[in-house]
Amino acid sequence: MFYPDSFKVSTPTDREIQVTRDFHAPRQLVFDAFTKPDLVRRWLLGPEGWTMPVCEIDLKVGGKYRYVWRKTGVKDLAMGGVFREVVSPERLVATEKFDDSWYPGDALDTSVFVEKGDITKVTVTVLYESKEARDTANRSGMERGMAAGYNRLEELLSAMLAEGLK
Repeated sequence: MFYPDSFKVSTPTDREIQVTRDFHAPRQLVFDAFTKPDLVRRWLLGPEGWTMPVCEIDLKVGGKYRYVWRKTGVKDLAMGGVFREVVSPERLVATEKFDDSWYPGDALDTSVFVEKGDITKVTVTVLYESKEARDTANRSGMERGMAAGYNRLEELLSAMLAEGLK
């Protein structure tokens, strides 16, 4: 079951982008899909054609993460950060910095997971250092990439539930 109508992108403040999406899966499973490298590399890919050859996650306060995306004919895209808060399965807060940053400064990502019945709502709020950085990120096409990744995540969660991998 898909909930593409639940995918929403907003700008609640002049420095934030907020993305929400409902998933038909238990909160713990959704949280795991955001924090376990073997699952993350299966869905956090953006538009078709990208792979994630590097996905490292040290899930603890002060722990680091690193992602590298690859697509034939395109320069690798890499980013990483440090976890500032980890409350399983409710909340993640981490810094975000791209190796070749396309927006000025760093960002702070807050991901909140709320379960109601058999639906888990994920809200990701990205706080940028400036309005300029937020606007640059907002114009980047990130919305299309996130929508594609989240649709892939819904398919992964559905398959895992069908296989009884709760």
